[in-house]
Amino acid sequence: MSKRKLTRQQAWRIEKIQKERLDRASRHKVHVEDLLESGRLGQEQVGRIVARFGKQVEVIAVDAVGQPVAESIRCHLRSNLSSLVTGDQVIFQTTDDAGIVTACESRRNVLERPDSRGVIKAMAANIDQLVIVTALEPAPQPELLDRYLVATEVAGIPPLIVINKVDLLKGSEINRNFLAAIKNLYQVIGYTVVEATTKEPGGLDELSKHLIDKSSVFIGQSGVGKSSLVQTLLPDEQIQVGHLHQQTRLGRHTTSTARLYSYSKGGSIIDSPGIRDFGLEQISRTDVEQGFIDIREFSNQCRFRDCRHRQEPGCAVTDAIQKGKLSKRRLESFHRILDTLTGGNA
Repeated sequence: MSKRKLTRQQAWRIEKIQKERLDRASRHKVHVEDLLESGRLGQEQVGRIVARFGKQVEVIAVDAVGQPVAESIRCHLRSNLSSLVTGDQVIFQTTDDAGIVTACESRRNVLERPDSRGVIKAMAANIDQLVIVTALEPAPQPELLDRYLVATEVAGIPPLIVINKVDLLKGSEINRNFLAAIKNLYQVIGYTVVEATTKEPGGLDELSKHLIDKSSVFIGQSGVGKSSLVQTLLPDEQIQVGHLHQQTRLGRHTTSTARLYSYSKGGSIIDSPGIRDFGLEQISRTDVEQGFIDIREFSNQCRFRDCRHRQEPGCAVTDAIQKGKLSKRRLESFHRILDTLTGGNA
């Protein structure tokens, strides 16, 4: 099928938009080079990206242990540093009213996910732990939790599972049973699971202990109370907090860009955009098997190297399920995630 031919007006409009973009990029590059050559820039400082805003970033100077030593400042980027994200450690210089990031240190790790077009984009860098927030409302999605856990294994970032809104346990046997099942399943696998609530005194004490002196990314589907947790942990910050839709009981997106906050007890917290699904299209079947650490323990014992853990003879995974050594729900989740992979790697 041939492409639709553009009208003269449409072609002119597209050409005009492209020219405007090129002009803006050229002016930005000239401005940055002028600052670098002006001799007005101060000494080089070590900093960390607080947030990204197009061709500019917000940077905060940090000491040897990563704690802030000054107020954050908006900085321009050198043309060879276009891919910086929240959490990146950088070298920057400032004038009285502007700053320039001149270099970026090597990343320890990076958290990535596909955007709406399927293009893999970095979300945050140099993370000590991924705080995966789930809750008793909106309706829990265990498969989404498993997707997050696979992402942590692939990225090499330790996870911390937080079950929020445990105040809803009161008067609900269904909620109590769900909480007990989740905690038992994931703690047996080897994950740390903590309970949290912003509605009761001391409801975040256990969570707070796990955040000290670490760089933590908070992530979870919209509506689980992620931003409310961060707001309570960082009472001096102004964080937009949303509420569940009254009819759908789904969350509204309140965080538009990943942002890093300094934690008063040491360390930092990164609040990330809420998402209702977490794509894993960029990874392979092997990555998924490595990400399900409980299945991995038995898959190495399968008779066939390419065993798909369905009905193959000599499958150690299905045998473990029959013997009660492995969760059937986790294997079902494993298969559903594999079914979503693209590129023929599943």
